[in-house]
Amino acid sequence: MSRQLQLYQWIDTVVTHFPPLSKPQAMGLALWSFGMILSRSCSLTAVAGLLAPLLGQPFNSMCERLRDTYREADAKAGVQRAELDVTLCWAPWLAWVLDGWVGTQLAIAIDATSLGGLFVALVVSIVYRGCAVPVAWKILKAGEKHAWKPEWPALLKQIKGFLPAG
Repeated sequence: MSRQLQLYQWIDTVVTHFPPLSKPQAMGLALWSFGMILSRSCSLTAVAGLLAPLLGQPFNSMCERLRDTYREADAKAGVQRAELDVTLCWAPWLAWVLDGWVGTQLAIAIDATSLGGLFVALVVSIVYRGCAVPVAWKILKAGEKHAWKPEWPALLKQIKGFLPAG
């Protein structure tokens, strides 16, 4: 099976699992995730370098296309551009992670991770099959005073309605 066919199948899968996203947003997410898996890297250069020849596009065009996935609406070319609100992805992502889950107990982990001296990520994860899979998060600037305590209940509330009953 060709990688191009696999990419298009992956795009269909992502579009199906993330109905709140627009087609361009789901396409960007699919391109990023496909490219990261195959290149074993999350760098823009590595992902664009893998996808550009696969799709027959210039490297710089692919870089711009990938950047548009995470840019603010004002920073994008065109008139009908929208920002990607990652909170819209949390419920579909959680549903996809738990697809096929059986059991009566589900472990939820919360973690604060410092990313260099720039950011702190407050992350809620589902512990599933030996992995902590992030399903909701809040990114804060490091070094700025900000109370974390109210952030945790807010993040947990975001996913509560999407957890299995009981």
